[in-house]
Amino acid sequence: MDDLSIKRINELYKKMKEVGLTEEEKQEQAELRSAYIAAIRADLQSSLASISIQNEDGTITPLTKKNKQ
Repeated sequence: MDDLSIKRINELYKKMKEVGLTEEEKQEQAELRSAYIAAIRADLQSSLASISIQNEDGTITPLTKKNKQ
């Protein structure tokens, strides 16, 4: 997500608080928020994928997804 999109999200939020948004602006805000959340999730997943755990015996184990029971 680029800085311009984040700036636009903030502008729409301020306008919503001050005077309200048109239907087109509400649609744009929803799309921008969805894209922002997707970018945050992708960044978090890539960060978690690079984490490894060092065991007491010195071996390194990559972090894996935990199975639900």
